[in-house]
Amino acid sequence: QVQVAESGGGLVQAGGSLRLSCVASGDIFMLNTMGWYRQALGKQRQLVATITAGGATNYADSVKGRFTISSDNAKNTVYLQMDSLKPEDTDVYYCRVVLAGTGYAYWGRGTQVTVTS
Repeated sequence: QVQVAESGGGLVQAGGSLRLSCVASGDIFMLNTMGWYRQALGKQRQLVATITAGGATNYADSVKGRFTISSDNAKNTVYLQMDSLKPEDTDVYYCRVVLAGTGYAYWGRGTQVTVTS
């Protein structure tokens, strides 16, 4: 079994910054991809950014230049540095990890990010 836990959400004014962290633990030999997604109430969950074990990154157009994803593979940890935050970034942010080999994906429970104008 694999557990995924996010932290670092909170309330911030527009233009401010937050850093999210996500740690995966349990029966993990190696992770293939780690990533962040976000979801507003009543809407579909959307990709924010992903990073592979090799360090390749992918970002949603709406966050390019403002958010930076990074990881510590030895600690099965992924980070999301969010700068120049906008009110439209307000969402619940979820961490997703994909195991190498099996391809099984696991989600965290989410962390709320609220940006006030």
